[in-house]
Amino acid sequence: MTGTSVLKPTKFFSPPADPPQSPELSLRLKEQECLSLLKKCKNLEEFKQAHAQIVKWGFFWNSFCASNLVVACALSDWGSMDYACSIFQQIDEPGTFDFNTMIRAHVKDMNFEEALFFYYEMLERGIEPDNFTYPSLFKACAWLQAQEEGMQIHGHAFKLGFENDLYVQNSLINMYGKCGEIKHSCAVFEQMDEKSVASWSAIIAAHASVGMWYECLMIFGNMSSEGCWRPEESTLVTVLSACAYLGALDLGKCTQGSLLRNISELNVIVQTSLIDMYVKCGCLEKGLSVFRKMAKRNQMSYTVIISGLATHGHGEEALRIFLEMLEEGLDPDDVVYVGVLSACSHAGLIHEGFQFFDRLKSEHGIKPTVQHYGCMVDLMGKAGMIDEALEFIKSMPIKPNDVVWRSLLSACRVHCNLEIAEIAAKHLFQLNSQNPGDYVILSNMYARAQRWQEVAKIRVEMARKGLHQVPGYSLVEVGRRIHKFVSQDTSHHQCESVYEMIHQMEWQLKFEGYSPDTSHVLLDVDEEEKRQRLKGHCQKLAIAFALIHTSQGSPVRITRNLRMCNDCHTYTKLISIIYEREITVRDRNQFHHFKDGTCSCRDYW
Repeated sequence: MTGTSVLKPTKFFSPPADPPQSPELSLRLKEQECLSLLKKCKNLEEFKQAHAQIVKWGFFWNSFCASNLVVACALSDWGSMDYACSIFQQIDEPGTFDFNTMIRAHVKDMNFEEALFFYYEMLERGIEPDNFTYPSLFKACAWLQAQEEGMQIHGHAFKLGFENDLYVQNSLINMYGKCGEIKHSCAVFEQMDEKSVASWSAIIAAHASVGMWYECLMIFGNMSSEGCWRPEESTLVTVLSACAYLGALDLGKCTQGSLLRNISELNVIVQTSLIDMYVKCGCLEKGLSVFRKMAKRNQMSYTVIISGLATHGHGEEALRIFLEMLEEGLDPDDVVYVGVLSACSHAGLIHEGFQFFDRLKSEHGIKPTVQHYGCMVDLMGKAGMIDEALEFIKSMPIKPNDVVWRSLLSACRVHCNLEIAEIAAKHLFQLNSQNPGDYVILSNMYARAQRWQEVAKIRVEMARKGLHQVPGYSLVEVGRRIHKFVSQDTSHHQCESVYEMIHQMEWQLKFEGYSPDTSHVLLDVDEEEKRQRLKGHCQKLAIAFALIHTSQGSPVRITRNLRMCNDCHTYTKLISIIYEREITVRDRNQFHHFKDGTCSCRDYW
């Protein structure tokens, strides 16, 4: 081997001793000494010296020594894949262990395509894989989202009889989940005779990867009931993400308790997940408390709390924390600045928004992305600067995407600017938008203008493209269970008592001067039908259910998938007075904290 046969001895190695009387014993001792030195290597230079000694004494052609060389060079933190490959190529007859090492090392090195090539070479040489071959391969397929290759390799593993191997099954669950094939993940999981903690973690992560957050919590509950009381840290982080998405605060608190019981010290990732959960569940103060107690913070910690403050309407506080971040010497990235600009948008800080948009370029050398431009359009749109927002889009140095035009379209809906809404919608349709909400917004604006012919055209176009309006729903947590209500819901098992409560609420509301805002029912029906439809809005049903099943004075927290309508906003403000409750509603855009007849958004959203 070039450059490795002769090296001067260093302090790392002692000069060769005189050989013992028995040549065979001498070689055995020397081989053990070389392997021992190989294990002590702390960097590539020391490894090369050990490699030279192994070559010098003729041990390289011993398959055991060659395999140890490949493992040390390929899998050590200080190793070199190029050097490991050169060693591997000189092995006359590499075995299963050697190929497994190279596959695993390439996956560790994030070179997933090369890992698959080594597997194909392995098969071409007629070398039979074992159960240690497949977990790394499925990990490579998961990262590449190579579903077809993953299914083929699954077939190979099945033919070789590894379908019941625990590690193979766990990696299969993960691979199919990352590829979006949740049915296959579930099929593998259900067929397992034995399920480890890692198996439960894999199936929870698989559901999380496709956004099935409710199912994540259900599976976690089943995991606990099966006696798996020590879930992995990554699983608890996933569960926290599910709680954050669903607004399941009580379950989130339980998960935090499990973390504290099972993990001695929470790292930055876990603490940041806790902040995210509390903020997204409406407990901003709890999130801020966790943030303030962190011994060490990183960019992601700051991004989460700044974005959280933004969605809660605390724009000034978000900007103060951003300045704290700069004082700590942390350089902001483009993601942090998205949170900063969003904070300005939610709080109506127009001057500050333009100021920080300029600073991200001039002070921090960040090239504005389409997300930053979208934030600025949203900032101007919320403030009613519709014409200015359109001119801003036209002046963008990069092509505006669907999010930018959608921000403008949403602003046009709020400020009833049908003329520019048509321009925004036209651009969205030219971008082949498959978001049914874009069509619904324009259709509703035509309906408000009583242009029913245009409404019909939009609906026909939606039908032609197979687009369906996403139904509005609200989630409310009661007794550590998530209850879901859709508008006009009659499917809930307690719907009768819910509608009775709605009747009582509306009777009380009359004394507060409430009058339903039927202008938001954009259907060609009479006023009575419009009032009945308003009564059955999902947010109102969720509030009624919570008032029935929670104690007097306890807070109510609701998560909904669509933007809140003006009527529900007015309705909820009045309910907070009548029933003396704090009601927190997280809609698609931000949080609304209702208390004593006022909302934290100050009617600006």
